[in-house]
Amino acid sequence: MPPGTMSNIVAIVGRPNVGKSTLFNRLIEKRDAIVHETSGVTRDRHYGKSIWNGIEFSVIDTGGYVEGSDDVFEEEIRKQVLLAIEEADVLVFLVDVRDGITEMDKTVAGILRKGSKKAMLVVNKVDNNMQQYEADVFYKLGFGDIYKISSINGSGTGELLDDLVAN
Repeated sequence: MPPGTMSNIVAIVGRPNVGKSTLFNRLIEKRDAIVHETSGVTRDRHYGKSIWNGIEFSVIDTGGYVEGSDDVFEEEIRKQVLLAIEEADVLVFLVDVRDGITEMDKTVAGILRKGSKKAMLVVNKVDNNMQQYEADVFYKLGFGDIYKISSINGSGTGELLDDLVAN
């Protein structure tokens, strides 16, 4: 854990290209994490600080979780995600509305359900009314509430942050 961090830690997890780094940058209100269309740009964990309603917390941006790959980087990404899950108090499980539920989403969901940590399912890239309805498919993953957001323009992030700091 980086020096000076306290225990309120949120880790953003999910498969590659769902917008984890974009959400991370929005939460810390800086552009620290590299955002790129190419999968696997985020290789390790990035740490940042966020404050909402007077509550400060640390945010961890993780690389995209990849299962069963021969790529050494992807094995390393998987390790980094598991480490972040261990050190976080609350997990933000980010998925992409445009792709629907993928096999990799199901794998990540299974890992999170086995753990004891609070996991909040966040559906990203919900940029219009049609996608509001399309996001409902993610209730099937069994996390209860889902948060429909757009990391790019910030819609829906206020409600997410309210519930995040409540946890």
